[in-house]
Amino acid sequence: MLSSLFILLGFVAMEISGWFIHKYLMHGPLWMIHKTHHRHSGSFLEWNDLFSILFGGIAVALIFLGVDTLDYRFWMGIGISLYGMLYFVLHDVLVHRRLTWFGRPSNPFLKGIYKAHQAHHKTNQKDDAVSFGLFIVPKKFFKEEEK
Repeated sequence: MLSSLFILLGFVAMEISGWFIHKYLMHGPLWMIHKTHHRHSGSFLEWNDLFSILFGGIAVALIFLGVDTLDYRFWMGIGISLYGMLYFVLHDVLVHRRLTWFGRPSNPFLKGIYKAHQAHHKTNQKDDAVSFGLFIVPKKFFKEEEK
């Protein structure tokens, strides 16, 4: 039971810290790396992928540090890893189509995530971007369009 709590804590901590890092660091002093994502050249890999390697490295380190006793570090590493897998599927596959596994989403929740990220990419500049989280998305993106 406690393991589930630490998995959830790792997952939620990743979304909250990811939102903060994206808004204040990636669209701030780390823009030189992150701009490769906003000004995508068409290549499969981009400098921005270094952030995924960093976050994945943190997850792996936590898992290794906690594997002997299956303590909180192990379970938080699992939570961060689950977040990373969902991030890959939702962000890289569903939204950016780096792999063409899915069409455009029809599920209302996935449509909201998709619309929020499209709004984030309306600018390829450091400033004026909106919606910096994957799951923390303003409510307006979940409203159905008027037909």
